[in-house]
Amino acid sequence: MIENIENISLQFLTLNDYKQLKEAMIEAYASMPNSYWKEAQIKTLIEKFPEGQVVIKINGELAGCALSIIIDYNSFDDEHTYKEITGAFTFDTHKKNGDVLYGIDIFIKSEYRGLRLGRRLYDYRKELTEKLNLRGIAFGGRIPNYHKHSGTLSPKEYIEKVKRKEIHDPVLNFQISNDFHPSKILKGYLEGDQNSGEFAVLLEWDNIYYEKKSKKATTTKKVVRLGLIQWQMRLYKDLEELMQQAAYFVDAVSAYRSDFALFPEFFNAPLMADNNHLPESEAIRELAKYTPEIVQKFSELAISYNINIITGSMPEIKNELLYNVGYICRRDGTTERYEKLHVTPDEAKVWGMQGGNQLKTFDTDCGKIGVLICYDIEFPELSRLLADEDMAILFVPFLTDTQNGYSRVRHCAQARAIENECYVAIAGSVGNLPKVNNMDIQYAQSMVFTPCDFSFPANGIKAEATTNTEMILIADVDIDLLKDLNKFGSVRNLKDRRKDIFELKKI
Repeated sequence: MIENIENISLQFLTLNDYKQLKEAMIEAYASMPNSYWKEAQIKTLIEKFPEGQVVIKINGELAGCALSIIIDYNSFDDEHTYKEITGAFTFDTHKKNGDVLYGIDIFIKSEYRGLRLGRRLYDYRKELTEKLNLRGIAFGGRIPNYHKHSGTLSPKEYIEKVKRKEIHDPVLNFQISNDFHPSKILKGYLEGDQNSGEFAVLLEWDNIYYEKKSKKATTTKKVVRLGLIQWQMRLYKDLEELMQQAAYFVDAVSAYRSDFALFPEFFNAPLMADNNHLPESEAIRELAKYTPEIVQKFSELAISYNINIITGSMPEIKNELLYNVGYICRRDGTTERYEKLHVTPDEAKVWGMQGGNQLKTFDTDCGKIGVLICYDIEFPELSRLLADEDMAILFVPFLTDTQNGYSRVRHCAQARAIENECYVAIAGSVGNLPKVNNMDIQYAQSMVFTPCDFSFPANGIKAEATTNTEMILIADVDIDLLKDLNKFGSVRNLKDRRKDIFELKKI
């Protein structure tokens, strides 16, 4: 047949196609006599929802067809029948403002099967669902080979064997291969479908780009621009001078219309120079006194420069205990606090610092984000818990003094991007502070990591700064690519977890 094909086209169904459509349906449903749509019904479908009715033509002749309506899915019981879903075949159930595309019919003429024409029809339905911002596709799929096994297998057992490739069912196999997942068995679905025992499988496809209609005049950004600040450690005479430098960097990354500015861990450490005569544990507590004012100034910068700022981290005293914390200062004026959960042995020994106990994601106008401070990125459970809360971008402010310390952060951060199908941005400080005890030297190379799949860089590195040089790093990340990866990736680390043999949860 292939050598005789001159043209394949996908077209909207018209009443001029009805004669060929009727003949094709009679052939396709030979086991169910008189199971074809009347011309008046096709006319109604075209009038109600022309975009939902398409045909494939080969050399001008009808080769296949797909019919659909839009329904308000919550109006139907999970045990619905074909007659109910179509409004007793009147299609009065079609709702322009519904939320699910429901497949009424799809078939390919026998002489054209094997050319993957059905996939073209399904792909059209998926694209239409995305275009109309519907939350998904649903339909009752026939299981025409079930009658051969009905004496020994229940419908559920039959479906499981089809999924395991132990039984071939031409309809169900094809639908599963096109990313539709069985969700329920429908009893008495299509009257007269004896081959299926009048059973059907409710098959669904989720639109990963669906956006619930918002009553607010806001949108969630899909392509997000990150601005990483690789901070040079230098002495400052006071807080005002340090914040002038911070404001300079915020101005620089916002000039490129960045959505986020990420500062490193303990970027404000130079202010300890005036207290270098004190024991380290006392000097760090003196530094903590600046934290409230720094957060306030960052919040003002976030508003004035229209940018979300991840403040890196700073020491903070709470109930007489010392913590390593940071703040998300959103451009709408709100702030939220995050904590370093795992302090290093040096932080505990020299400064008497405590580990925090709060782990959470944060909502932003660019989607959900997470923040882990330095050592925390070396504990994979933390980022996995954040990924389970739909985190798309993980920010890691860090401070390392040696290359091997940096390598731990860098390689663990890249692993987290792959494991959790997210973007990871790390930013550190460079240079030295000879007049601040326990903060002598710094080593850093700020980077943005991605998963490793076809839509991302082959090495999983989106952008990287020059090692040990003060600079900014700007990178764009596409959130929709993560959704594609989660659904259609070469491997799917989040979906393929064996939750039947292990689980991870917060206490």
